[in-house]
Amino acid sequence: MVQKVSKEDLKAKGFSFIDEFKEFVLRGNVIDMAVGVIIGGAFQGIVTALTEDFINPLINGIGGAEVGGTFKIYGGQVIRYGDFITAVINFLIMALVLFVLLKTVNKFMSIGKKEKVKKEEPVKKSEEVELLEEIRDLLKKQNSK
Repeated sequence: MVQKVSKEDLKAKGFSFIDEFKEFVLRGNVIDMAVGVIIGGAFQGIVTALTEDFINPLINGIGGAEVGGTFKIYGGQVIRYGDFITAVINFLIMALVLFVLLKTVNKFMSIGKKEKVKKEEPVKKSEEVELLEEIRDLLKKQNSK
């Protein structure tokens, strides 16, 4: 486990910019994030292939609409609305997959927390504390009369 060190501690110890950068890069969460970005990029290719090679042909075959269509505007320019629709479909698939993934991870993370909460027993008060609370309650009753 990497120990967190403040900037002041690094400067006081004479660390240079390079040492601070190493400290930042070698933190666990930065490396985890980098792995996530790489896996996400690879997964994006799968989602794009699914959309272009499977979903778009199904939409074309069922509805008769071409998802890869274009719309011609002035000066020979075209608007590729089909590419936009494909990008929206890709986004929705990625969002759904991430939602399911995060929900699953959160469920697994909460399993350990629930077990810890169940194992903790309430702290039993000592006899002295119970006696002092009883005296306090009696004094409150006398003062309220």
